[in-house]
Amino acid sequence: MDRDDQRRYLVVGSVILEVVTPLFQQKIENEYTTGGFGSLQAFINSQQVIHTLFHLRHRNSWCCKDKAKCRNHAALPLVYCQWKKLYSENPGPGIHNCHCKFTANQVQLKDLDISLSSLILLNCCNLSQPEEEAVQLLRQYKNDYLSHNTTGCITQIEYNTLWPDLVTYVLRLEPTKHDDLVRIENRPLDESLCKKYFTCLLDLHQQLEEIKSTMQNVHLSIQAVSSTLTGLNSSVQTTVQGMDTTVQVIDTRVQVLGNSIKGIETSVQQTNDFLKELLQKGLTCECGRQITIPFCNDQPRRNRKQYQIGKDIFFLHNQLNLQSLFNDDKMGFISTVKMMDDGRLMFCFPYKDSLLLCNTDLSQVDSIPVQGEKWWVTAVNNSTVGVLVAKQYRSYIEVYDINNKHKLKTISVPGINPYCGITMVNNKFVVGGECRLLIVDHQTGETVQIIETDYTPFGLHASGDRIFFNDLSINKHKTLKMYSCSDNKVYTKTLPSVPALITSLQDGSLYVTCDDRSIHHVSNDLKHTKKVKINNIEVLKGRFIVSYNTTQNKMVVLNRNILSILHKKK
Repeated sequence: MDRDDQRRYLVVGSVILEVVTPLFQQKIENEYTTGGFGSLQAFINSQQVIHTLFHLRHRNSWCCKDKAKCRNHAALPLVYCQWKKLYSENPGPGIHNCHCKFTANQVQLKDLDISLSSLILLNCCNLSQPEEEAVQLLRQYKNDYLSHNTTGCITQIEYNTLWPDLVTYVLRLEPTKHDDLVRIENRPLDESLCKKYFTCLLDLHQQLEEIKSTMQNVHLSIQAVSSTLTGLNSSVQTTVQGMDTTVQVIDTRVQVLGNSIKGIETSVQQTNDFLKELLQKGLTCECGRQITIPFCNDQPRRNRKQYQIGKDIFFLHNQLNLQSLFNDDKMGFISTVKMMDDGRLMFCFPYKDSLLLCNTDLSQVDSIPVQGEKWWVTAVNNSTVGVLVAKQYRSYIEVYDINNKHKLKTISVPGINPYCGITMVNNKFVVGGECRLLIVDHQTGETVQIIETDYTPFGLHASGDRIFFNDLSINKHKTLKMYSCSDNKVYTKTLPSVPALITSLQDGSLYVTCDDRSIHHVSNDLKHTKKVKINNIEVLKGRFIVSYNTTQNKMVVLNRNILSILHKKK
C-alpha cells in the first residue's frame, strides 16, 4: 500500500468528514432556526418535511393529507436505516402507507452523515442554484472516491483533478473554510485516523443487499430440498405397489436432491465469500453498525505463525551508546524507550523537560518540550503520543504532536497514579490507580471504564484487547496478570521471579523482564513460560527495558546507557 496514496485518501476523507459534513449540518440548522423551529426534531416532524422524506423512502403511497403533493419517485434515495434514524412508527392502528403513521425521533444534527444531510438539504431546504450544485457535487465526490473505495488509497492522478473541485465547491458554500482546507491538505499520514475515517466512509449498503439476495437463494434451495424429501417419502409409501417404478422415481428424486444440495453449497459459499470480503475491509455502514478489524496490513494474530516458547527468535543487529543524549546531566536517565511504527526511537526522561525522538543511528534528534516529571510514554499513532506527567502534586495524561512539537491537550484523570504506566487498548488510554485500571477516551478525556484489581497495577502493556500488568506494591508478587476486554475477566500466571516490564511479540506471546535480571517468554494464553536464551546473552544482563515493535519486527533492549537493537530472524 503506497503511503502517499493513503495520505491523499486521508486528506480527502478529512475534508468530507471534518469540513463538508459539519457545513451541511450547519446549513440545516440555519434553515430550521430561520423557519421558526426550535429543534431538528420539530423541523423534520413538520408536515412539509415528513411528507417529502416519506416519499423518498416509500413508493406507490398516497397520503391522507396533501394527496396532490404526493410523489412516486423512480428511485428511493432514502435507505431503510436513514428512515428509521429519523422516524418511528406510531403504536396502534393507522392509515396504511401514509406519513401520518410516523413521528420524528429525537435526532441530533451530529447524527446526520453527509448522505442524509445532503438529502435533507436538497429536498427540504431553500438553496440557491449554485448552493444546490455544490451540495450535489460534494456528495457525488464522496460516493465516487470514498463510498466504494475498498483500498483506502487515492492516486496522484485522481487527486490532481479532485482537489481543485473540492476546494471550489466547499468555498462556494462557506468562503471562511479556506484555512481549514490548507491545514488538511498539509496533514501528515495518521494511520489510526485513516482507519477510523475509512470505516466511516465506506458504504456497505450494496454489499449487504448482495448478501440478502444470496441468503434468499439459500432459502429457496432449502425449500426445494424439503419438497424433494416429501416426494421421497411419498415414493417409499408406494413401494409395495410397484417396486421397479418406485426405484426409478427414487433415483430421479435423489438426483434432484443432489442438485439442490449442490445449489445450497454454492449459495453458502457465495455468502461466505461476501462475508469474508466485508470482514477483510474493517467497515461500518452509515447506519452505525460496525465490523471492526485491524487496518493497514495488521493481520489477525491467530493467522500468524506461533513462536516456540523460549526459542531463539532475535539476533543482535547493532548497539548504541546513549551517553551523548544526556549532555553530562547527572539527573538524566531513561525510564521508557519505544520504537515507533515508522522506526524512530522515542525516549522518555523523568527529570528532563523534554521527550527525545531520533533515528536508530541517533541522527536527526528532535526534542519535544514536556514540563514535569514523566515516567511513561505510549504511541497513539505515528504523529501523536500520550505522556504520563506529574507536576504540582497532580498527575495528568498529556497528548503531544511529535511532528509539530506541541501539546494537543491535557487530560485530568481522577485517581491516576503516575508510576503505574500508560498504554493503549481499543484506541483508548489505559492508566493505573490504587487497585484499579482506568480506561480513558483520548478524544474526550472521559474515564469510560474502571476495572478493579487486587493490587495497584504496574508496567501496563496492551496487546489486542488484552491488558497486562503486575504488582506495584512492596509485596512483590510473582504473578503476571491479564485483563481481557472481550470477556471482562482477569487471568493470572505465576512466574519464577517477580515480573517487571512487559512487551508483546508479533504472534501475541510476551517477553516479560523480571527482578532476577532474566527475561521470560510467555505464551499468549499464559499457559506456558520459559526463560529466554539469546546468543548475545550480555544484552540481557542487569536491569533493562525491553520493547518490541510489531510493525518493524524489531526489539530494543536498554541496559543502562547501552541500547541494543535486535531484529527478528527470518
